[in-house]
Order: sequence, then structure tokens, then C-alpha cells
Amino acid sequence: MLAAAALLLTACSGSGTAARPADPLPEPAVPTASAPAPEQSPAAAAAALRPGEQFRTLTVPGGPYLPAAPSGGHDDYHCFLLDPHLATDRYVTGSDVLPGNAAVVHHAILFTVPPDQVADAETHDAQTAGRGWTCFGGTALPNRTTTALSALDSAPWLAAWAPGGGESVFGRGTGKLLEKGSRVILQVHYNLREGSSPDSTAVRLRLAPAGAKLKALKTMLLVAPVELPCPPGETGLLCDRSRAIADLTTRFGPNSGRTVAGLQLLCGGSFTNPRAGNTQHCDRRVGGDLTVRAVAGHMHLLGRSISVTLDPGGPRERTLLDRPVWDFDNQGATPLKRPAQVRAGDTLRVTCTHDATLRSQLPELEDEQPRYVTWGEGTSDEMCLGIVMYTDS
Repeated sequence: MLAAAALLLTACSGSGTAARPADPLPEPAVPTASAPAPEQSPAAAAAALRPGEQFRTLTVPGGPYLPAAPSGGHDDYHCFLLDPHLATDRYVTGSDVLPGNAAVVHHAILFTVPPDQVADAETHDAQTAGRGWTCFGGTALPNRTTTALSALDSAPWLAAWAPGGGESVFGRGTGKLLEKGSRVILQVHYNLREGSSPDSTAVRLRLAPAGAKLKALKTMLLVAPVELPCPPGETGLLCDRSRAIADLTTRFGPNSGRTVAGLQLLCGGSFTNPRAGNTQHCDRRVGGDLTVRAVAGHMHLLGRSISVTLDPGGPRERTLLDRPVWDFDNQGATPLKRPAQVRAGDTLRVTCTHDATLRSQLPELEDEQPRYVTWGEGTSDEMCLGIVMYTDS
């Protein structure tokens, strides 16, 4: 994860207690999906519905999808346009991505397509051969109204899922508004290092009526560079940074190289002379008052630790997220027992530590040649991403 942050950064370089389930809310008839939702294990069972909520499961039309990685790589980022069939505005108060084939599903992100952008999305889907479309770096759809930095501050994410995440139920009194006529894009990152096999991932949304007195929940993305040289004793052509970036752009397109440059510009570094090392951080000055409700982090397989800090070094310093031992298979968000009040001008910092020596220790990477690792979409590349869920104060 997560691809949206990579897309947004290209512009920087130029471009409670469970309650009885409520009666279902009236909705128009929804066409029968062509593929059933995957069976759930008991561990994946949903929490009970709260008053006013109902479940709605969205499946990908056309049956199972067979992932295919372009450019000789091992990764397929694929987007599917889903219709939640909303006759009225709704709040999404929780979500669960139900991976149909856990062997190939690396992570997934849900994006909102507002009504005024649905026609563009449907046209793109119809004009792309096959089912869905390849979408490295985000949804691959034009967004004429959002700048890169504003999209990081309020990302068009509905939800995100990674191993260990399970169902995400938003805190009481909060939800993400989904307008009547909106669509949802399901972006799935397929990791095909062990081969490709069909997948039928589905999405289950927890919905509440728009008339509910809820605060709109938003998502802020905190990103930092990854500049991880080969460790002592490792040699190879891709230990050269310029060659490694050229390989990255071969696998994922020119935007991937622009993202590496954009991260340096965003975080006060130099693209030609970046600050290399295991630990990297980046500060974001917050533009308005807000209340942080939950925080998550994302790295790949070389991650060691990740943290998100409010006002680092200041009188109000507070650690919002601290994963001193990174576990790729446990990336669920951490709700804050005491929501954090953030004031305009405060700083949020994400800090990540990676370890290139893990490449020779992990079976998943045993066939990878030594390389200089930067931010990238592939499982063998890396990310440093803090995911902050907040409401306006």
C-alpha cells in the first residue's frame, strides 16, 4: 500500500457495545451479482450491526479474475468498478475486504467515485480490454479537481485492507459519506511470485442513513521516502540507485520514478543527492484543526518499525502509532482510546525503519537480486506510509 499515495506524489515532481441489528433501510432492487461473495471463516465474521446500519456486499461482475503481471514482473494492480446501487446518500460506517484467494491478494484499497466522475470511470472501464483495468499508482482515472497535496490531506479513500486487517468498523458517531449515484473502485494488489490463480475478492460495506448524526471521517496519508542501499557485502547492477530506478520504471511506468523524486521534494531532500539509510521520516504541517480517531501504518517485507508522532520535539508531543516490531501480516488500524486534538500548524511525522539484510532471510524474496530499494509498487520494493483517520474539529 499504498498505490494512491504514489499517484498523488507524482504531481510534486510536475505532473462500543453491539446492538440489535436494525431493520433494513429501503433500497431499490439490486441486480443479482454474477459471482457469489467468498465464504468467510469464523474469524472473519462481522461484528453485530449497530442501530440504523445494514450490510451490503459488492462483488466484481463477470466471475473470478485471473491476475496477470505486466512487464515480466510479479505484481498486478487491478481496478474494478463496483456499483453500490444507492438510491439515497449513505454513510459508510465500516468495511471489510473479503479476499477470494489469499495466496495472491497482497492488499486492497477502496476509492470513492463521486457522481460527477462516474461517467469518466464508466467510459474508462468500457474502453479497456478485459475486466477492469491495470492501475499502478492509483485508480488511473483523471481527477480534475484535486491537487496532489490536498489529496494527501483528504485522500479519496473509502477504506483500505491488508493482511491482519479484518473488518474495519468506524468509531461511533463517525462515517464516510457516499453520495447517491456514487461508485466504488476496488483496487487489488496481486502478488504473483508463487504463480497466478483466479480470485473473486468481494467487499462488504456497513451502511447508515445520511440523516444519521455522524461526523464525516476523512483519511490523511503521511508519506516518507525510502532510500535503502544494498547492505555491506551485497553487490550487483541494481545496487546502483539510477539503475534501480530505471528498473522500477520498466516495471511500473514513468510515474514510479517521478514518485521517488516527488518524495524527496515533499520531504526536504534532494533527488540527485538523497539522504540514504535505514531510517527515514517526513513531517507534515497540518492546515486546520482536526481530531485523529485511528492510525495505521504500511510497509512491505523489509520493514522493521513504523511510528506516527504528533508535534515531535514539542511540548505537546504524543505518539499516535508505535509498531516497534513490524508485522506485515498485522496491518489493521489502531483506534485511539483518547482521540488526538490537532491544531492548525501542528506537525505530524511518520518514521520508518527498513532492513535490507532481510532480503536474504525471507523465503518470499529469496530469488531477488540485490538492489537499491526505493518507494515502489512491488512486493520487493518498499513504502513508508502513515494512514491517519480523522474528523474536522
